[in-house]
Amino acid sequence: MTVIDAAEIIRTGTNILFVTLDSLRYDVARAAMHAGQTPRLAGLLPGGQWEERRTPGTFTLPAHMAFFSGFLPKLPQPVQPPRLWECRPPAFKTVDPRTFVFNAPNLLVGLGQHGYRTVCIGGVTYFSRETPLGSVLPDMFDEDFWRPEFCSPEPDSTRYQVEHALDVAQAREDRPLFLFVNVSAAHVPHGHYLGESSDSWQSQAAALAYADEHLGDLVTGLTSIKRWLVIMCADHGDAFGEDGYYGRGIVHPAVTTVPFACMELSP
Repeated sequence: MTVIDAAEIIRTGTNILFVTLDSLRYDVARAAMHAGQTPRLAGLLPGGQWEERRTPGTFTLPAHMAFFSGFLPKLPQPVQPPRLWECRPPAFKTVDPRTFVFNAPNLLVGLGQHGYRTVCIGGVTYFSRETPLGSVLPDMFDEDFWRPEFCSPEPDSTRYQVEHALDVAQAREDRPLFLFVNVSAAHVPHGHYLGESSDSWQSQAAALAYADEHLGDLVTGLTSIKRWLVIMCADHGDAFGEDGYYGRGIVHPAVTTVPFACMELSP
């Protein structure tokens, strides 16, 4: 369990990379790591391992609304580390001094008040602006980007997303940057990574194995030049038939148990 002084991160204007691996189950992420399918992530994560956590949302929209309101996935235990960020609480509540407290309706506005530019590289269609609901999350950012090739039906989606994210980071060095990337590869459909027409636990692992190289390129490309706080987690998982359940939006351990990692990386 890594304890981060997020308040100091914001005070010093350190760049922040927040990556959500859409729909990635914790057990899939752990198994892929143990099988050596994700060597780049193994070299980046603290101790080469994912933390097991519980998500506050069971599908993309509520999970991200919670994340951007200060509620990241929690450890499956009574004692929790200090929160990274939190909306200014009522007067009777005390907050750990390492928590970044934002006096705003959401994290993105709060970071803007401290000089940050907030940028979203969308993945799944909740970031596409193709529907009214698909505009809710992008509207929270200063800038947002989405193209069809960023979405999960495209087998090389992560490469396209990472290339765009690195271009954005290079072009926006005038202010501290909060760079958010919603990686879509682990979201259905991902059977194509195994040459199959259906999605499964195994094809999600194959999707993560595909994304591993590009995620490694993203993190090393950013942190080779400047100090960054890097947060990676899933927004929720996906059920593939456990107890008769399929999909997301349900309260089941396959959906609520997610991987999480947080680290400070410098050149």
